[in-house]
Amino acid sequence: MVEFRIEAGRPDRRALSRAAAILRDGGVVAYPTDTLYGLAADPASAAAMAQLYRIKGRPVDQAIPLIAAGLEQVESAGGALGPVSRRLAACFWPGPLTLVIPAWPGLDASVHAGRGTVAIRVPDHPVARMLAGACGWPITSTSANRSGGAATRDPEDVRRALGGELDAMIDAGLSPGGAPSTIVDARGEVPHLVRAGAVPWDRVLECLQQGRFQNLRTAADTSRENGF
Repeated sequence: MVEFRIEAGRPDRRALSRAAAILRDGGVVAYPTDTLYGLAADPASAAAMAQLYRIKGRPVDQAIPLIAAGLEQVESAGGALGPVSRRLAACFWPGPLTLVIPAWPGLDASVHAGRGTVAIRVPDHPVARMLAGACGWPITSTSANRSGGAATRDPEDVRRALGGELDAMIDAGLSPGGAPSTIVDARGEVPHLVRAGAVPWDRVLECLQQGRFQNLRTAADTSRENGF
C-alpha cells in the first residue's frame, strides 16, 4: 500500500495527483472526509468497483455513495440539478448533505445497484474535494471499514483493518467525525428525508421555506410519520 501523509489544512497537490492516478488505474484509496474516512474508487470502472465491494465485504445490492469536487463537477457528470436540489446544494455544499440524483450513463451498475439513482455530495474537507478534482470526475465515498463494522475518523483504524488490501491511503490525521451525512431526495418539488444525519431536517426545510417552497412543512410531517 502506498501511503501519502499530508496536512489537511495544506494539502499536497502532487501527492493528491499521484493518488488520483492510482484511482484512474482502478485502485482503491482511503482518504479523509468532513465526517469519517472513506474509500475512493472510480465509479465508472467495473474492476475497481468489484475490488471495492470485495474489500468492504459489502453485498452487491447495496449502492455506493459518491463525492465531488464541487457543484460544477456534479452537473458536468450527471446533468443540471432540479431547482430544489440546486437550492439545497447552495445552502449546504460543501458539507454533510447528500442529494439523490439520477444515475448518469457510464457509471458501473453496481454504484446504484440497479436503482437508477446515486447519492452524491460535496464534502467540507479540502483533501476530499481536491482528490475528486484531481481525478476529474466524482469518486466513491463509502466508509473505510468492513461492511457491518464501525466507521472511523482515525487513519490508524483504517490501516489496521484494511491496510493490506488497499492500493493507497491518504493520511491527513483525524477527520472531524460525528454523524454521517444527511441524505435527501429532492428530485421532485417536495424533498424527502432518506437518512437522518449531520444536517437536521428542520434546517433543510428552513433553507427551502422561501417563495414557492413555503409549503414544505408537510414533507417534515410525512418523514416523521415514516419513522425518520
